[in-house]
Amino acid sequence: MTVGTIVWLSSELMFFATLFAAYFTARSVAPEMWEQATPLLNIPFATANTTILVLSSVTCQLGVYAAAKGDAARLRKWFIISFVMGAVFIGGQALEYAELVHHGITLQSNTYGSLFYLATGFHGIHVIGGLLAFLVVIGRTYAARKFTHEQAVSAIVVSYYWHFVDVVWVALFAAIYIIR
Repeated sequence: MTVGTIVWLSSELMFFATLFAAYFTARSVAPEMWEQATPLLNIPFATANTTILVLSSVTCQLGVYAAAKGDAARLRKWFIISFVMGAVFIGGQALEYAELVHHGITLQSNTYGSLFYLATGFHGIHVIGGLLAFLVVIGRTYAARKFTHEQAVSAIVVSYYWHFVDVVWVALFAAIYIIR
């Protein structure tokens, strides 16, 4: 299960690498589009939202440590906190999308909008997938009579995915919000 997850995440890495390549290629061809659109980004808000997502990796890892000790109650606690933080991140993305649409940046408006929404949207879909995985692990700990090694391995695999999603976001955040 663990090796398969790592192989699958490698393919996901290639997917996001393609999005980064498209983003930087388009940016180099039409820098004026980026000069007009990036000032509309709410960098302090996005930074706070990013901080929430990054801290959710910490709580996720605390859940893994609890799983390694066979402590289902603490695993649930940390995974529930991670889930809430991830959901807050998704809510923040939705608010940011609404603000950008209000400013006329849409998926169809121009290349900048297309690449912004494709990159952040696919990332958001991956975050939602991670949220569902948290719910599965949490649910399984409630349903099981005894916490098993397989449940601990499931928690570890979910953490690999969640950490991957967080690292991808940090790279996207740097590319979209920081690099000028």
